[in-house]
Amino acid sequence: MRIRKTAEVRQAEIIDAALRLAARLGPERLTTEAIADAVGLTQPGVFRHFPTKQKLWEAVAARIGSMMETRWSKAQSPEDSPSSQLRAVVVAQLRLIQATPAIPAILFSRELHTQNEALRKYFLQLLGRFHGLVAEFVGRAKEVGEVRRDLEPDDAAYLIVSLVQGLAVRWSISARAFDLTGEGSRLLEVQLSGFRRARRGGRR
Repeated sequence: MRIRKTAEVRQAEIIDAALRLAARLGPERLTTEAIADAVGLTQPGVFRHFPTKQKLWEAVAARIGSMMETRWSKAQSPEDSPSSQLRAVVVAQLRLIQATPAIPAILFSRELHTQNEALRKYFLQLLGRFHGLVAEFVGRAKEVGEVRRDLEPDDAAYLIVSLVQGLAVRWSISARAFDLTGEGSRLLEVQLSGFRRARRGGRR
């Protein structure tokens, strides 16, 4: 006997398929027909769950946002130092991107930058939250003497976020030819070394 799937399960399947296909085909070539084929539905079946493609994009964006927020939250441990928490959050972001190639595909797509204002604003706000979290940890690290006193947390956060975004672009256009998390962790340490207080004699 065939078990009828709930609307919530079907919606989750459609969003999962959209993420897979966005990574493989590119956001601009993503069609409801391709999504329907991937989940074993007709196009009208997809539209029963998401009346417009815009609604589907919004659901995809919400899924990405939820995954990011969850990863950031789980990476934080109050028992760790601020700099250790900063590392954990950045690594969590890198791991999520590596596990979900659709994220850079969407973030740097024409769909996001020129064709979908609501989507662009949503991701801008999401990246703003990531920046704010990084800046918060840099500020705490500054308070306990883990980084230089003259370091501006917002500026430091922009450098770290730019490192993540730049790596994501390089990883994506290189056809994912390197370990994003490993390379990101290495370069993050280079970045953090420049944030630390100088020791006597000019050595860090």
